[in-house]
Order: sequence, then C-alpha cells, then structure tokens
Amino acid sequence: MLRLGEKWMRLVCFSLLCLWLCLPRESFARRASKVPRCPATCSCTKDSAFCVDTKTIPKSFPPGIISLFIENNDIQSLSKHTFRGLKSLTHLSLSNNNLQHLPRDLFKHLDILTDLDLRGNSFRCDCKIKWLVDWMEKTNTSVPAIYCASPFEFQGRRIHDLTPRDFNCISADFAVYETFPFHSVSVESYEYSEDQFVVFAQPDSGFCTLYVWDHVEMVFRTSHNITSRSAVYCKPVVINNTLYMVVAQLFGGSHIYKWEEDPQRFIKIQDIDTSRVRKPNFVETFKLDEEWYFVVADSSKAGSTSIYRWNSNGFYSHQSLHPWHRDTHVEFLDVGGKPHLILSSASQTPVVYQWNRSQKQFVFHSQITEVADVQMVKHFWVRRALYLCLTRFIGDSKILRWEGQRFVEIQTLPSRGSMAVYPFSVGLRQYLILGSDFSFSRVYLWDDLTQRFQPFQELNMRAPRGFNLVSVDDKDFLLSASFKGNTLAYQHLVVDLSAK
Repeated sequence: MLRLGEKWMRLVCFSLLCLWLCLPRESFARRASKVPRCPATCSCTKDSAFCVDTKTIPKSFPPGIISLFIENNDIQSLSKHTFRGLKSLTHLSLSNNNLQHLPRDLFKHLDILTDLDLRGNSFRCDCKIKWLVDWMEKTNTSVPAIYCASPFEFQGRRIHDLTPRDFNCISADFAVYETFPFHSVSVESYEYSEDQFVVFAQPDSGFCTLYVWDHVEMVFRTSHNITSRSAVYCKPVVINNTLYMVVAQLFGGSHIYKWEEDPQRFIKIQDIDTSRVRKPNFVETFKLDEEWYFVVADSSKAGSTSIYRWNSNGFYSHQSLHPWHRDTHVEFLDVGGKPHLILSSASQTPVVYQWNRSQKQFVFHSQITEVADVQMVKHFWVRRALYLCLTRFIGDSKILRWEGQRFVEIQTLPSRGSMAVYPFSVGLRQYLILGSDFSFSRVYLWDDLTQRFQPFQELNMRAPRGFNLVSVDDKDFLLSASFKGNTLAYQHLVVDLSAK
C-alpha cells in the first residue's frame, strides 16, 4: 500500500510540474500575439514605418519605432490619440495630406520628437489651430515652414509668423439657466439692502412678483408679491434708501407702493390720476438736476404720457406730454449734454422732447422721420458714440447714430413681430436682442471692424415683451419676460473656441 501511494504521489507531482511548465509558454504566446505588427498599408523596418495609399492612420504600430513617414495620402482628420504610446518617436512626417486642422495636444506625449514635417497640407488658420501656433513657439522640435490656405485674412501667411494674439477665440453662448413657470409682460432688476432683486409684471395671475438672488443655491427664489388686477409694468425706484414700486395697471388705476421693513411688506401710498393715465404701457424712471421723476407712456386714445416728480412725500404730477397719440414706450437719454425723452407711438413717428432747465419742462424738439410703427426706442453707447435702435412690429428695425445734429440711419435689421428690443453689454461685448412674436428672437453682436451688428444667436422664447441684464456672483443673466410662454433666465457663458 505504501509503495502504491508513493507512485501515486509522484504521478500527481509530475502532472502538476508539466502543467506549471506549460502555463508560462501559453501566457507568453498570448502576450506575443498582442504585440502590434506592421499595418497592412505600411512597410516597416526595425525602427521605422512608411505608409502610403491610405485614408486613415493605422490604429497601431510597433512601439519601438523612432521614425514614421505618413506622406502623400488622403488623410483629412486625425484623432488626438493617434500617436499615443509612440514615446520613442523622433521623426514624424504628415506632409502632403488633406489636413486642415490638427487635434489639440496631438504631439503632447511625443517627448523626444526632434523633426516634424507638416508641409503640403491645406491648413485653415482659425481658432482650432491656435494651439499649434502656441506649441511651435515653445517647442524644440524642428518644423519646416508651413502656410495658411484659409481663411482669406491669413491666406498665404507662414504659420510660424502668427502668434496666439492673432486669433480672437473667445466667444459666448446664451443658455437657459432658470425657468419661471408664469407669463409676464415686464421685467426689471434692482439692488436693495445688499441683495439683488428682479420683479415681473404678471397680468394673468394678478401680481407684481419679486424674486431675490440666493447666493447659496445660486438661483432666483420668490420673495414677495404685490397684488395687482392687471399689471403691465412694475417699476422699482430706490430714493434715499427707501424702495418704491410704481405699478401700472390696465384696469383699476395705477398705484405707488412703499416697502416697509416692519412689517416686511409693500404698502400702497398713492394713486396715479386715472384721468391722465388711462391705458399705461411702460414706465421709465430718471434723475434730473438731483430730482427724481418717473414717466408713464399712455397707449389710449384719450390719455396722455405723463411725468411725475418726487417731492419728499410722494410723486406728484409734473407735466403732460403727447396727448392722444397712443404712446407705447418712452426712453430717457442724454444727447450732447442735454436730457431728452423719445416717445414711441403706434400712430406716428417717434417724437423727441428736450429738457428746458429754465422752465423745468420737456419741450418738443423734433421727430425721427420716415420710420412708422415703432414699438420701442432704446439707446446705447459704443466707443463714445451714441446709437438708437428702433424696433418695429411690421418692417425692418433700424439702427441710428448721432451725428452731432441729428440721428442718421446706419443699419437695418430684419424683424417680424418685434415688440421689444434691448441693447446690453457684457464685459467688452455689446449685444442687442430683438424679440419676435412669430419666429426666434435674435441676439446680435457689435462688430468694431464694420461698425455694425452681426447675427450672433437665436433664442426660442414665446412673445417676449421685455428684457433685463442682471450681473451677480460673477454670473451674467439675460432675463426675458414672455407673454405667451414661460419667463426665462439665460446665462451668458464665455466659450474658448481654441480649447476644443
């Protein structure tokens, strides 16, 4: 029994030894089969590869090659991972292909690359190639001269002669940040007690709704409501650290409210004369000769656009303007050091009033002729030049520039169903948004070279009636009041096109 057991144990040990000896050979065979071979479209030596008649770069090469010739092919694009793993590569040629761009950081892992040939390609010198210009400035790799095939302004230029500063690659985008589930016809913003507020007029629900910016959650959250039967405009004004809200209504008269800290609520302090303001459409506030005013644009056939002045106890009637002309909007601006009001009307061309300091009244000055059906006039400044934008519901909207004596038309913008326009700036960028009831609303960007607005982005919003820019916590928001859809807050995002 003992001898039989010894023989059995020896047989088991021998079998295990054979199995152990076999395993490394099988594992080695598997590993050997994974070593990249020379691609079928290339010819290889021990340390180099040469590829022809191919439309794509082969996925794998022997890892130890130091020279790769991929020339005279129809390769139009590369992956940023194309040369990953080829750490021994010292010479690389991609000449005479159809390359227009190279993916960012294509040569990042080629630490000992000494020669790079990119000649004979049709490079498009835009933001996608800015990284290559920057890389060639810093690398020790030798790169023979290559040239721009496009765009026109760089055509024929040596890429070596370009600098990263030659590319304007910072763009922007307006993306929906927050949606408010209600219709509104006006939006205004203000700061009070170190908080940022926005207020919306909601004729459907019967409120002026206030939202406050939440610095923790980074959203606008509801703050207070002012009950209103048919609010068309809710205009805040802060005078001597006291907050007032002018609430213009279609029915039941318009009113002025004051914010009381204790208790925290709005209290009505004054009614606006309904015999003067019958059908308000817009409210503007301004400070003139150290005194505060507000003006209500009246859109009825029987009322008149009216100015009210603050006198320490309340706002009192100061002046009636432009009776029976169905005004839709009023804009306060300074022209040549003189205060002006521009009234838009559904029944005639825009009318300009100028402030007379001796009379302390606005007097008729002129009309902006040859432009009818102007729903709104807004002004803006670019490089110390004053411009107006006149938006129209039917016909093209207009851009006018002040030429010292009069406004001169410099541009037309297609607009169909536009009732709201808003010029605004973010940093050094001057924008203008034209709302539309029938199509996408359009954002334009001012071009310093042409001195014109260029199309920038289309935004999908339903029947916009007002816009407002709010900047808080290093964020910029464009708020849009929508008459037929959700009210929206768009965030202005800065995009580096060269980083893609």
